[in-house]
Amino acid sequence: MNRYVVPLLLSLFLLSGCSQFLFYPRPTLMLTPADVGLEYRDIHFTSRDGTALHGWMLPATAQPPTASILFLHGNAGNISAHLESIDWMPARGFNVFIFDYRGYGNSAGVVSLPGAHEDAERALSVLLEQPEASGVPLVLFGQSLGGAIAIQTTITSEHRNQIKGLIVESSFSSYREVAREVLSRFWLTWPLQWPLSLTISDAYHPARAIARIDDIPVLLIHGDQDRVVSHAHSERLYHEANEPKQLWLVPGGKHIDAFKSQQNRERLVDYLNGLFNN
Repeated sequence: MNRYVVPLLLSLFLLSGCSQFLFYPRPTLMLTPADVGLEYRDIHFTSRDGTALHGWMLPATAQPPTASILFLHGNAGNISAHLESIDWMPARGFNVFIFDYRGYGNSAGVVSLPGAHEDAERALSVLLEQPEASGVPLVLFGQSLGGAIAIQTTITSEHRNQIKGLIVESSFSSYREVAREVLSRFWLTWPLQWPLSLTISDAYHPARAIARIDDIPVLLIHGDQDRVVSHAHSERLYHEANEPKQLWLVPGGKHIDAFKSQQNRERLVDYLNGLFNN
């Protein structure tokens, strides 16, 4: 069974209106950027409610930097489990700030969906305070659950006018709909798919939120063989999004694995260079 399916299934099955069960955090960091040869700084900061948070600032090593990227990871593990998604970016001219939501890794507190949104907003402020980010275009990049959070952050952030790009990989158009789909895949939860999904709040509805984004380029990426979240979700997000927008369906791609491919990395570099270096 795909390693992402179990956390997603368990979280959605147990959710029953309690948003903290949407998350599957791991408290122990498995590695640091230094272990893969990256320069970095530990960043310790607090969310607006005082929760202590932790992240890594990865400065671009190719100069001048093309963009500064706030990376929002998915629902399982912690930043060390998601480092491979962005560890190639500093060498290609991108500053990257990757952080853990409350309850993950070295971040304190108890996981919750409202808390994760609050943490994302604070992380965005912290990235903008870094010296490397001065005068550099700002991009939000979220994967899976992090993609849904990135969409919402783009429309609610006090820094909205500074966001120059949004990248969303393997995300979903509705919390309630993706819950229903996952519950329908297993005989034990199949009879409960409708009643359980109705207990899940869609207050942060990604498809409704993305329709409110104007004048910010939106890039949606999804593997056409994703068995965790169907690519139909990204197709719906694309339909609801305003121009300028692009949808990349990755042939043979699975859940949040697009950038294991050198070809897709080059394509993203070309895309961002096209946005900011013309």
